[in-house]
Amino acid sequence: MLDVSIKKQLASFSLDVSFRVENGITAILGPSGCGKSLTLQCLAGLQTPDNGKIILQDRTLFDFQNKKSVKSRNRNIGYVFQNYALFPHLTVKNNIGFGLKKTYKKTEIEEKVAIMMEKIQLTGYENHYPNQLSGGQQQRVALGRTLITNPDLLLLDEPFSALDHHIKQLLEQELLSIIQENYSGVVLLVTHNMEEAYRLADKILLLKQGKVIQFGEKYKLFQRPQSVAAAQIIGCKNIFQIHSLKKGNEQIACTVHGLTLTLNKKDFKKHSTHIAIHAENIRFANDENKHTVNTFDFEVTEVIPGINQTQVMIKTGSLNLQTIVPNSKLNEALTSRKVVLPIEHLFLLTQ
Repeated sequence: MLDVSIKKQLASFSLDVSFRVENGITAILGPSGCGKSLTLQCLAGLQTPDNGKIILQDRTLFDFQNKKSVKSRNRNIGYVFQNYALFPHLTVKNNIGFGLKKTYKKTEIEEKVAIMMEKIQLTGYENHYPNQLSGGQQQRVALGRTLITNPDLLLLDEPFSALDHHIKQLLEQELLSIIQENYSGVVLLVTHNMEEAYRLADKILLLKQGKVIQFGEKYKLFQRPQSVAAAQIIGCKNIFQIHSLKKGNEQIACTVHGLTLTLNKKDFKKHSTHIAIHAENIRFANDENKHTVNTFDFEVTEVIPGINQTQVMIKTGSLNLQTIVPNSKLNEALTSRKVVLPIEHLFLLTQ
C-alpha cells in the first residue's frame, strides 16, 4: 500500500495531494501541467516535498515533521520515464542488468537478465543497442530494467507518449500483460489520455491544478463523476447549469434552459449546480409511448462523421446536446422523431 499526503510549492504552481492506493494499477489522469509528473518525482525522491508524508508498504520514505527523507536510490522504487532513459552506449542485456551490479555476482546477473529477456519477449536482442530497437522494444527494455530490481512501487510516466498512434493499443496490452504476470505491487500510471487510463488502470485518480478532485474505481468514476471539473476531465460533453431543482417523494425535477428533466431520487446530491449525461447514453426513438420520461422533440444541427461512429449535434428546446451514434444506426437516429435522455444515465454534479 502507498499512503501519500504531500505539498510542494514551485515558482508558479502549488501541489497539494493526498491519496492512498492498494496493489494494482492506478492511473493519475489530468491535463498537462496539473502536477502528475511532479507527484511521481516527489515519490521517487527526485523532488523533495515542502511538507507531508510518504509511506510505502509500512516504510516511511518521507516525513517532514520528523525530518526524514530516504534517498532516492534507497527507496526501491522503479521509474519508467517518458523517453525511457536507456543508456545508449549499453546493450539491451547491460541496460536491463544495470541496477543489479552492486548486489549480485556476474553469473547471477546473467541468469536474471536471461529470465527477464524472456518475460519481456526480447530473447535474441541481448547484444542490440537502444538505437537499433523500435519504440515498443525500447519500452520493454525500460520496463524490464525496472522490474528486475523487484521494486516496491512502479512509476510509469506517460509510457506511450513517444509511440506512434497505430501501435499504442497493441503495446498497451503487452505492457499490461507483462505487469500482471510479473509484478504484484503498487503501480502508478501517469497519463492525460482518458482512454489509456480506462484500458489499463483498476482505479483512477483525477488531478487538476495540483489537487485531487476525485479518486475511485474506474467504472464508477467514468459513469458518475462527482464534480464539473471531474466530468470535464473524463470527456463528458453534455454538462448544463441547473436553474431549479425540486425533490419529490420518488423523483427529482430539474429545470435546465427551460427544459424539465426527471431524475431518480437516489441520485440527489446536495449542493448540486449542474446536470450531465454522456454523449453515448442519449437515445433516439420513434415510439414516444415507450419513453414517456425525458422524451423530447429535437432537430439535428450538425453531423460530424467518424470511422466507426458519428457525432450528431442536436437541439431540443434551447438545449444543445452532443450525441454519439454507431454508424450502423446513424440513419435510424437521423430519421427518429424523438430524443430520450434516459433517467438512469442523468447525473448531478457539484461545482
